[in-house]
Amino acid sequence: MYSSTFIFAKGQFDEAFHRLDQEIAVMAKSIPGYLGEEAWENAKTGLVSNVYYWESLEALQKLVTHPLHLKAKAAQGNWLAGYQVVVSQVLRTYGDSKISQLLPAAVSA
Repeated sequence: MYSSTFIFAKGQFDEAFHRLDQEIAVMAKSIPGYLGEEAWENAKTGLVSNVYYWESLEALQKLVTHPLHLKAKAAQGNWLAGYQVVVSQVLRTYGDSKISQLLPAAVSA
């Protein structure tokens, strides 16, 4: 399993941003190999972190090369005050039983 973490500083969001963001969300969820996502905001820094989970790098690549994603990437300077992407291989997940399993059990240890 892989994760792609999109960390960004908010800029000015307009209707075009929200429309494209929604279209990309729908498209991403339709890609075979999409496993889920989580979003976090750091109140201290104002940074937002969206973490997407993928069964394979090939599945992630389908998102990265999709025309909607490329359109958003080209226009990001209109909406964001900076961003960084971190792609990682997930080796295992674990925890107690106090929250439900967020990711597929296939990588739990």
